[in-house]
Parts: sequence; structure tokens; C-alpha cells
Amino acid sequence: MIENLQYNTERTKLIIPEYGRHIHKMIDQALACEDKNERNNIAKAIIGVMGNMNPHLRDVPDFQHKLWDQLFIMSDFNLEVESPYPLPSKEVFLEKPGKLNYPQNFPKYRFYGNNIKKMVDVAVNWEDGEMKKQLIYVIANHMKKCFLNWNKDTVEDDVIYKHLLDLSGGKISLSSSDMPLSESHNLIKLTNKKFIKTPLNKNHKKPYRNFKKRN
Repeated sequence: MIENLQYNTERTKLIIPEYGRHIHKMIDQALACEDKNERNNIAKAIIGVMGNMNPHLRDVPDFQHKLWDQLFIMSDFNLEVESPYPLPSKEVFLEKPGKLNYPQNFPKYRFYGNNIKKMVDVAVNWEDGEMKKQLIYVIANHMKKCFLNWNKDTVEDDVIYKHLLDLSGGKISLSSSDMPLSESHNLIKLTNKKFIKTPLNKNHKKPYRNFKKRN
């Protein structure tokens, strides 16, 4: 009969679970050591074991810095040893990260992406003429293709031009009667071609060369 069976729920919670309980126990041993020199040697040994878990990165300077930071984090910043790097701050570690703003410049139409907005901004600043007209036509067609990737149903050209008007800040005003775009089914067909793999012909034989035997 097995006695004194321990469950993980009854054990001390691991600060960085990826390193396992043995690494944390080694750190506890270092914390309990009163001799400074021996404690430093234990810390270096722990760093070596942690590095062996990622042998392809253990000699990279930035990765070594990361290992020492993680050592102090797993000791709850109570380990007093000589580190080759600046000691991490517990206050900075516990500080909540700031909110990241969505990188989209125009989040109303996220399915178009940032590049479309940049292209629209370039077209707005171009001089009026045939080049600008053709650029707007290319942008509008690309917008329509992006819209169809997001919504597989068909879309009217006037919807795309309304979005283009919005993205350009009211500076590009067109309609389907002025410049009709490519048909939806052609754009969908063009998009689908990128994801269709060409089947191999079973009867196709690889070309070979005849080599003359050397005397």
C-alpha cells in the first residue's frame, strides 16, 4: 500500500512550470545555503542545468541574461548571489503591461488591412490624371478582393467605392457608373487559384540523361 502520496495540488506552486519541480527545489537549496561562495556556485550550476534544457541557445549572451532573470524570478527575488547581469526588479516584474493599441489605422474596415489605407493615402496625394485614375482602379479592385476574402458572397461596386470614400477622408468620390470593377466571380476564382495545388500526372516521367560509360 502506497503511503504519503503527494498530489501536485498539495505542493508549492511552481513559478515557472516549464523548468519543472527539480529546478525549483535546487533554487530552494540555494536559498537555504548560508555560505556566499557556495551559494554562488549552486546558482551557476542551476544556470548550467537550465541552459542544458535549451542547448542550442545556452551560449547566446541574451539567452544567458534571460536565464539569470528567470533564476531570480523563481527565487521570488530572494536569492542573493553575484550575477553577471543587472538584477531584475520585482516591482517591474509585477507591474501590469500597458494596453496595446490596435495597429490598424482604420479599424472600421479591418479586413482591408493597413497596406490598403497606405495605398489610398498615396493616391490622394497624386496629381489628377490618367495615372491616378488607374491607381485608384487597382486599389478598388484589391479592396473588392479583400472584401470577398472576408465575405465570400458577392459585393456591389458602390459598396467598395463607399468604403474608398471613407478611407480617403472624402477625397476620392467615385461610383460604379464611373469606373466598374472586376466581376466578383473572377476575383474569387483568382484567389482560389493560389490555394489549389496542381495534381501530379502519374504518367509523367522524370527526364533523365544518358551517360556514356568511361573506359
